[in-house]
Amino acid sequence: MKNLKVLLFWGWLLLPLASQGQQGVSGIVYDLESKQRLGEVQIKNLNNNELLYNDARGEFKLNLQPGDRIALKKLGYRADTLTFTSQKALIINLKPAVKQIETVNVYARRSPDDVLNEIRRDYKKAFELSGPQEYFTVGPTGAGVSIDALYNLVSKEARNARRFTKFIGRMHEENIVDFYFSPDLVRNLIGLEGEELKVFMQLFRPSYEFVAQSHHYQLVQYIKSKYEIFKLHPNLRPLRELPDIKLDVNQ
Repeated sequence: MKNLKVLLFWGWLLLPLASQGQQGVSGIVYDLESKQRLGEVQIKNLNNNELLYNDARGEFKLNLQPGDRIALKKLGYRADTLTFTSQKALIINLKPAVKQIETVNVYARRSPDDVLNEIRRDYKKAFELSGPQEYFTVGPTGAGVSIDALYNLVSKEARNARRFTKFIGRMHEENIVDFYFSPDLVRNLIGLEGEELKVFMQLFRPSYEFVAQSHHYQLVQYIKSKYEIFKLHPNLRPLRELPDIKLDVNQ
């Protein structure tokens, strides 16, 4: 019992020495880019394992002594550590972990819809002939057949109009791909120029279906992923187009 009292006595005497040099230090955490205060950051003194979260205003208070290492973590931000060197207050900036999409220069070009609308105006008759029409009509004397509609259905002029509008439809789809998968975009993203840029555009031209269903970020990721393939195969070149061969089936 006497020994226990002695130990407690010395422990009480040494307690102030153990905490000597420690001080309550206040601090604030900011978003490095927006400069806004950042709350709910995990802050840990790696020397004594004291752990806390700062408040919604980004403020905190931690017991520190010179040389203590402080670790900071928050979802969506890069973890950081710093060493306390007797500062009166800690001002800490955390960098967002989400990489921003690169700035892309946009050049003024006519949209595919503008081009299509102009063609529709210039070739209005062809689109009217090729479009769906009412073959049966109802008039004062009852139901009847629209002779004009039936004629347009079977006439050579109408068949040519349908072929023409199908061609315009395919051209419109290609214009959409060209509008979004442009040399300017590819050049800004991966820095290709000249013949290399031309080859890349031919090799990795996306389909209309992909472009129509994707947003800008998906297209950017597509270009970057294809560039990784392109770098691995620098001598890759598009296949030459095969010549058209016409066969006479009657011979």
